[in-house]
Amino acid sequence: MNKIKVHPNVAAASLALPAAEEKGEAVSLTVWRRSLLFNGKGFTVFDTNGNLVFRVETHSRGSPREVVLMDAHGVAILTVRRKKLSLAEEWLVYDGDGDEPAPRRFTARRNRSLLRTKSLARLSPPRSLDGTGDAPGCRYDVEGSYAGRSLDMFACTSCASGGNQRQRVATVSRKEAAVGPDVFRLMVEPDLEPALAMAVVILLDQMNAS
Repeated sequence: MNKIKVHPNVAAASLALPAAEEKGEAVSLTVWRRSLLFNGKGFTVFDTNGNLVFRVETHSRGSPREVVLMDAHGVAILTVRRKKLSLAEEWLVYDGDGDEPAPRRFTARRNRSLLRTKSLARLSPPRSLDGTGDAPGCRYDVEGSYAGRSLDMFACTSCASGGNQRQRVATVSRKEAAVGPDVFRLMVEPDLEPALAMAVVILLDQMNAS
């Protein structure tokens, strides 16, 4: 059996995503469910040219309640943290390394409905300052199967008429080559930050591990 060889080009990584975003093009990423560190756990993410774009590195002794998404140079972009002492399964997504006063971007909840549904999780904006409701912003719904590496992420916004608009903004699918479930494709539309799409992958991995 042939082993997968990965040769990241870190130097060009900082140029890969901005170029596609400026053109308004979808970004195709290859996600490898493995850390570049020896004996580490996490993810390594490449663009179509093999440039390293994102990485997640955790150690077996590290806390499973917090995962940091970094760029190719190790700078923290987003932090995914499981909420403590919550009756519901909730995760919080912060900017940067998540240290105070890092703003919270989203609260993510795992769907535990007894009804048959494709919905896996929902990301909602943080509560408004007066605590009466969600702050204005876009909500995201995730549907499909993480185990099967077949996912759709939808952006949901309120309409003036009172309804909701849904737009597919990212998808996860298996790679064409039979390389197993640990290597898959993440396609991100221009309307979504690639980092946020990767944070959703981290969230689902955490939810399925819990």
